[in-house]
Amino acid sequence: MLAQPGEGDASKELPVERSSLEAIFYTCGVKKPPAITTQPESVTVFSVEDLVMTCEASGNPPPIFRWTKDGDSFDPGSDPELKVTERAGSMAFYTVSGSIDTLKQYQGKYVCYASNELGTAVSNEVILNTDTLPSLQKEKKVKKKAEEGESVVLKCNPPPSSMEPIIHWMDWRLLHIQQSERVIVGKDGNLYFAHVKTEDSRSDYTCNIQYLATRTILPKEPITLSVTSSNSVVRNRRPQLMRPTGSNTTYHVLRGQTLELECIVQGLPTPSVSWLRKDDQLSESRTTREMFNRRLRFSNISEIDAGEYQCMASNTQGKVIHTYNVAVEAGPYWIKEPVSQLYAPGETVRLDCQADGIPTPTISWSINGISLSEIDKNSRHTLTDSGSLILKEVDFSNTAIYQCRAANKHGTILTNTNVYVIELSPQILSEDGMVYMFTEGQKALLDCETFGSPKPKITWDIDSDPSFLADPRVNPLASGGLQISNVTRDDEGLYTCSVLNSNQSITAELVVLNRTIILSPPQALRVQPGKTAIFTCLALVDPKLTPPSIQWRHNGRKLFQSSMEDKYTFEGPDGMVANVQEGDEGIYTCQVITNLDMAEASGSITLVDRPDPPALLQLSDSKRRAITLSWTPGDDHKSPVEEYIVEFEDQGSKSKVWEDLKRVDGSALSTVLSLHPYMSYRFRVVAVNEVGKSDPSKPSELHKTPAEVPDKNPEGVRSESLEPGTLLITWEEMDKKNFNGPEFKYRVFWMRVLGSGPEWHTSDTAAPPFIIKDVGIYSSFNIKVQAVNEEGEGPEPKPVIGFSGEDVPLEAPMAVGITPLNSTAIRVSWAAINKDTVRGKLLGYKIQVTRLGARGHHRGRRAREPHTTVTVVETGPSEEKRVISGLRPYSHYSLTATVFNSKGEGPACEPLAFDTEEGAPGPPTSLILESPGETEMTLHWTAPIHTNGILIGYLLQYQQIVETNDSPMQVITIENPAATHITVNKLDRHSRYRFYLRGRTAIGEGDPIIREGVTTLDGGPPSNFSLVVGETAVNLSWTTKERHRNIRFQIRYLDKNNGENWKQSERVNSSQSFYQLQGLTPGSHYRLLFIHNDVPFWETDVDTDGTAVMEVQGGFATQGWFIGLVSAVVLLLLLLLILCFIKRSKGGKYSVKDKEDGPMDSEARPMKDDTFGEYSDNEEKRTASQPSLCDDSKLCSEDNLDYNGGSAVTTELHLDESLASQCSRPSVAETATLNTPPAAAANNSMPNSVAILD
Repeated sequence: MLAQPGEGDASKELPVERSSLEAIFYTCGVKKPPAITTQPESVTVFSVEDLVMTCEASGNPPPIFRWTKDGDSFDPGSDPELKVTERAGSMAFYTVSGSIDTLKQYQGKYVCYASNELGTAVSNEVILNTDTLPSLQKEKKVKKKAEEGESVVLKCNPPPSSMEPIIHWMDWRLLHIQQSERVIVGKDGNLYFAHVKTEDSRSDYTCNIQYLATRTILPKEPITLSVTSSNSVVRNRRPQLMRPTGSNTTYHVLRGQTLELECIVQGLPTPSVSWLRKDDQLSESRTTREMFNRRLRFSNISEIDAGEYQCMASNTQGKVIHTYNVAVEAGPYWIKEPVSQLYAPGETVRLDCQADGIPTPTISWSINGISLSEIDKNSRHTLTDSGSLILKEVDFSNTAIYQCRAANKHGTILTNTNVYVIELSPQILSEDGMVYMFTEGQKALLDCETFGSPKPKITWDIDSDPSFLADPRVNPLASGGLQISNVTRDDEGLYTCSVLNSNQSITAELVVLNRTIILSPPQALRVQPGKTAIFTCLALVDPKLTPPSIQWRHNGRKLFQSSMEDKYTFEGPDGMVANVQEGDEGIYTCQVITNLDMAEASGSITLVDRPDPPALLQLSDSKRRAITLSWTPGDDHKSPVEEYIVEFEDQGSKSKVWEDLKRVDGSALSTVLSLHPYMSYRFRVVAVNEVGKSDPSKPSELHKTPAEVPDKNPEGVRSESLEPGTLLITWEEMDKKNFNGPEFKYRVFWMRVLGSGPEWHTSDTAAPPFIIKDVGIYSSFNIKVQAVNEEGEGPEPKPVIGFSGEDVPLEAPMAVGITPLNSTAIRVSWAAINKDTVRGKLLGYKIQVTRLGARGHHRGRRAREPHTTVTVVETGPSEEKRVISGLRPYSHYSLTATVFNSKGEGPACEPLAFDTEEGAPGPPTSLILESPGETEMTLHWTAPIHTNGILIGYLLQYQQIVETNDSPMQVITIENPAATHITVNKLDRHSRYRFYLRGRTAIGEGDPIIREGVTTLDGGPPSNFSLVVGETAVNLSWTTKERHRNIRFQIRYLDKNNGENWKQSERVNSSQSFYQLQGLTPGSHYRLLFIHNDVPFWETDVDTDGTAVMEVQGGFATQGWFIGLVSAVVLLLLLLLILCFIKRSKGGKYSVKDKEDGPMDSEARPMKDDTFGEYSDNEEKRTASQPSLCDDSKLCSEDNLDYNGGSAVTTELHLDESLASQCSRPSVAETATLNTPPAAAANNSMPNSVAILD
């Protein structure tokens, strides 16, 4: 069998002892002492039906029950107001009549006793109280009025009761009032507003009081709250405590209880609350924050939580602190309980009973419910200072139930312990061969339960090595089990439990697996409202464990996926929280749960948002060009403000656009702003945090600055003169903010650099550019621009040099010379140009080189030369020579040179002709390899496009391609320049070759064209045929061997069903790899024979798909009489046609020419184009000599006249206007038909689209 941690946990050590004893009783069928199985419970009675007191116990023989009330004997059976129900192992009494007043007589402390011959078991002491059901008294309707920004408390005042009420503030639609940091329900049931807003006004604030014990909900009268808007700006207020009041509060709480520290504050803006522990670190694991951080909750308080705590509430106006002194006391609780055991006569029994509490409890003992002090003193009963009871040399008379009681002012606890003196032989109760599985780090517990009297002694060993017990992690338990703390893989093995002085033993196998580890835990997320938060919880799990499940928790509460709300979605390791709101903040824990262990990790959601806009903007400390702006920050929504952006709007500007003026640190609440003169400012502030920008604040009041003279001049003053003889002065326009006053303008100054004297010319303008005409071509000027307004002039500007407009140069370069350097380069030189003739700034020289063609080529070669090419080279203004390269060898060239400035080029010099020398040719245009045999390769090529001289032949080099790349190069010189192919013999049929082909001129060899190839092998017919058979065709495919030469073969096929002769396909190339044999008969059996050079090389049989065609018997179409009748009809028609031809010949049809000479309708003129207008006398005679079939026959009607040969029948036609254009000229198809020989055109009739009208 397989045991897992849940089946053997160390925490169950004490109950295991008891269960062992019970197992002995049931197994052996011996008598069993009584044991309380269901304790009576304290109860508060509100009605007759509520008074039920029950006590259940086990034992053999069945126990007898009795009760005490307030220490005195109480017999419910003798009370006529009570009814008693007794069954085997249980007793209960309850009321059957009476009122709540009569029930008060039963208030008190009750104890149940269960007895049989082995002793008496005692229950815990319980209390019965009575109380009336809570009810509401008639109240007046409450109406409260408040001004916006004030704090308000709406009181609930639940009726007094012993029950703790649950308060719900709701509206008339039974919807909860939305709570927030500003609006909170206190523990006293009141609704607290830190400050009210106008939207808080409503008339249905209803307090609903719920009592769970009585299943009662009491709705109180609705409260009306009216909030009026303040006529002035709502003033901010520092925080003040609403609950609790004062500066400190003291709490006395018992260990294990729940304590909630409450901190409800008022203030504007809404204060934020933080908690701290003054005397130690505040434990996040032992506390939770609730109600928007207004409550600090201790769910299971203990002594370590006692101390001093503080709540600090703060906003922008200040802070307030409240101190909580928490004192933790404890009712009695067990440290060590005595264990029920079997004992042999003569043994000494020690019953250890230790309890703790604050204050320290006192320990007392009783036997079968009778105090030890009331029993005759027995020298064998000894009570130690620690509270233990020692029984020396017990005998059968000591069999009893011993009660240990611990009591202090907070309560009493009691435990029953069975001492059973009996003689039994030892036995092992635990099952043999159990397999225990744990994960690393867990506490392993191997069971070995025994019974016997005296108690059996147990030993453990592993693999016959008992020394492992020396390990401090290994702990043999008093129950017989073996506990191993922090188990590791090294602890795996087979463990043996043996009973001393007997042959009884069992084995247990311990298997240790890898613990579950979370590799990627959830993170601390900062999320905006309405967004989706995604946590990831990726874990590593031992493959021997069951597939894990992931449980997500929010502040300890389990989360479940809901398809209705889609709030929580869990996909694999991801947990998603949609539409995050305030209630979603907190700690999110993922628990990866397997069948043996669990790993967990936590993240969090903090709701962040854009900050609220700053408020209360104030201007102070005004100066001429500066002012101080201060503001009050808005709520940062848990994301600190990183910076503030101060914006301004110029009220004097037409656009009125808000612009950034300054950025300041997020901790600042004021700043000094630098301003421009003569502007009307309004300011606003935007707060920025990690989420984004706030809305802008409300604008400040208007602030105007006085006018001043300009303090700067425009920048970028320059000349951009384009027209010759014109000076254009321009600059960058100044920003309106720098005008500094009204009537702003620019004052332009200009003066020639030479020859005009020291006087400046000036002129005012409102905007650039400024143009001055007739100042000469490319003259230099000092220019400057000054800012001026009504208050005066700006600072003195610095002059810059500008030029009037340029014109194209007047002269060409002089003394241009050419020096050849090689077949592709020349050096060009010239004399420097006279600067006065440039008429502008000299930018350089342009050299134009034109290729006119190749030298000395015959006409055919010249025709293949490309078009004339022109190369233009630009030089710098100071250069007087330049090397021009990249020319084509063996070519005619022409060269010109010009001078250029920004306006353009001047005239060109006289063209200079020169020729380039012959050079090496370019590579051949193409090279194709063809293998006529296994050792031969034929090379086909075309001549180079660029011969660069007179081609005198070719050079062919080739070599085998080997890995070492060192095979000898073979060389063939081809003297014939007109050669286009060559065959290379004696090649190795197993080798691959690389061929290099170069052209040659007198200068040398050119660049090669390179190809690689291999000869083809003589091969036989293909093999490995695959056939796919259809109804009327067979698809054939085959594989061809690499490098094998193509062969041609045929397929002969015979239909064995019909007994026909052999048929033969067309010739098939082996390189096709596929062929479809068509024209077969469905449902037939064929013999296929593949032939090459009249020799069969493969054959096969195939059956086509489909159903065979059956011969039709007895049809009249195959009878002799029917065939004779058809033949007679055909002969008769033939005679009729002959007679028609004879009659047509006698009629003498006129020729086309005769028709043309006669009168013609304007709508039937002959077509005078190249196709229809040309005819010969021969054609005319041939037309005239043709006989007429018959005048009356429809075959001879105008509707059936043909255009035959090259003649055109021009019968007088009356055409509809819509169709006349179709007949005016034949189409392309018709033209082609008319130019064909008469035999071919005999069937070409008049176009169907031409309608012939009577």
